[in-house]
Amino acid sequence: MTATDTSMPYIPQHDCPSCRGSHHSPAEERQESARERVNRRWNEILQETRVAQTGVQILFGFLLSVAFTPYFHELKTFDHVVYVITVILGASGTAALIAPVSIHRFLSGQRMKDDIVTIAGRLMVCGMVLLALTIGGTLLLLLHVVVPNLLAELLVVGVMLWFALCWYVLPALLRRRSARRSKA
Repeated sequence: MTATDTSMPYIPQHDCPSCRGSHHSPAEERQESARERVNRRWNEILQETRVAQTGVQILFGFLLSVAFTPYFHELKTFDHVVYVITVILGASGTAALIAPVSIHRFLSGQRMKDDIVTIAGRLMVCGMVLLALTIGGTLLLLLHVVVPNLLAELLVVGVMLWFALCWYVLPALLRRRSARRSKA
């Protein structure tokens, strides 16, 4: 398939050692039209959203059921506060990760796909931050039941640092490396 073939969306291959020889050259990637690029970016956002939505929806469903367990009423005030904040974060993350679909549906046919893709990308980042915070709150609730408070809090801080490293620091470092390569 060429970059100008419109029967399927153009998906550029990544330049990794195992992919060499099977990808499009930078010159071919530049042949991607603005319309093809925005369609590709929209398809990528949809795929990413499917993964994140599933995670946040399962976690949110779990959180909603916790309040109806007998043990919930035995929790201390701190844990109730963490629970409420975590449920609100989960609901907010769900809204942010589903919003691109709603926006697309309401604005479909308005020739605003560039704007929709930009906003959807921002909502995805926001949703991922909210999802990470929801996971952190859920871990804190669960670990407070299983291990002493200080250990629970230290474990959650460690896991949240790992999330920050994997989800935000690593992509930022890779983006910076890519920018340096582009300048060279």
